[in-house]
Amino acid sequence: MTEPQKTTTRRDFIKTTGSVAAVSALAGIALPPVHAQGSDQINVALIGCGGRGGGAANNALTAGKGGVKLKAMADVFDSKLRNSFEALKRSDVAAHVEVTNDTKYIGFDAYKQAMDNLKPGDIAIFTTPLAFRWVHFTYAIEKKLNVFMEKPLTADGPTSRRMLKLADEASAKNLKVGVGLMSRHSRALQELHKRIQDGEIGDVLLLRGYRMHGPVGSMASLPKPAGISELMYQIQRFHSFIWASGGCYSDFYIHHVDHLCWMKNAWPVKAQALGGRHYRKSPEGIEYVDQNFDTYAVEYTFADGAKMYMEGRCIVGAKPIYNSWAHGSKGLAIVSKANDCGLPSSTYRGQLPESEKRIWLSEVKREEQDPYLNEWNDLLDAIRNNKPYNEVPSGVHASVATSLGRMAAHTGQEITFDEMLNHEHEYAPGVDKLTMDSPAPLIADAKGRYPIPMPGIVTGREYGEASA
Repeated sequence: MTEPQKTTTRRDFIKTTGSVAAVSALAGIALPPVHAQGSDQINVALIGCGGRGGGAANNALTAGKGGVKLKAMADVFDSKLRNSFEALKRSDVAAHVEVTNDTKYIGFDAYKQAMDNLKPGDIAIFTTPLAFRWVHFTYAIEKKLNVFMEKPLTADGPTSRRMLKLADEASAKNLKVGVGLMSRHSRALQELHKRIQDGEIGDVLLLRGYRMHGPVGSMASLPKPAGISELMYQIQRFHSFIWASGGCYSDFYIHHVDHLCWMKNAWPVKAQALGGRHYRKSPEGIEYVDQNFDTYAVEYTFADGAKMYMEGRCIVGAKPIYNSWAHGSKGLAIVSKANDCGLPSSTYRGQLPESEKRIWLSEVKREEQDPYLNEWNDLLDAIRNNKPYNEVPSGVHASVATSLGRMAAHTGQEITFDEMLNHEHEYAPGVDKLTMDSPAPLIADAKGRYPIPMPGIVTGREYGEASA
């Protein structure tokens, strides 16, 4: 796919992400629904059967209340597909899992085979590492399928611009697309957003996000063991590699970056950051080979001068902090009490969360307290009732803002939003042509070590060739 001929600016990007409803109207001409209004049966294919994939499938079938059936599954690892299938068959949604041995697919082209089981208006779920997102989305649009895709969506400039073009194509075909940034479907955060926009805490001047805990997922990795190819190892340990996940900064911290920018109703214009790796060896003394820092501290700046701080840490024994805050000229908001979007949210007069100064505390109906189910209820409602629905532009925007902070830390430079969006370094070129025998996008040295960020030395890109 060719890249845009002109440089994309943050202002252009904001215009793109702010007009979801307008796109579907197409100058006032209503598009016919892709899925018949009120239709009972929607079939689903799951592409990527790891833990998040199984969770998304369970959410889809739960929200579907019998009207959604899982028909096909695909992965590059047979064990992941098998384990996910067996877990779903043991779950409360087992009756709606109609996957057979003939509709289980393994390999890099398995996504096509799985989606070929669907009809226009059905749903494809994408929960693979992000490098494959644009590849799978392209085929789904060709097949006229609605989509739910996990976050992040991109890790570099070229794929971000590519996904924006695909988002336009999806809207032109009246496809409904959800993105797994579930904070935007938290009923508490939706109410808080309205209150902040109505001026309850005044002008938003400062936003703070923290995700600090021990190493999780595949954040830290040891050298590749025998018995697995380099490519499959990197996909298996995707949090360790920027091409596959955006690294731990993008995969772990995007929720806070996204919902704090949402509270501000703006995206940052630039970022500067600190970061480093305090512990490069396992407790057994074996050197880690992944590309992550274990500590990040990013300062984002908005066009009006307001600041957002995102701090992340993956270190055993250090103080755990996992929440987010918004400070205004008149008061304070606790955005997420704990975790990515934990209840309750609240607002206060002044800058201290003292009970006697509390203005509001969120109250959410029990059946709407799970944002993972809310996002599926919202997507299915849009499909069945032909409502405009395309979260890809804002999902790409959140991915670029997160990558902006990561790149600022990894290069030791101040990076603008426009520079991140228009950067030409593509981390996994040719990912659409990968086979089981392909070399990996990242090449290890003779000792099994991969290129790592070197702030102040490698400054024009996140890793690789040195630059002045």
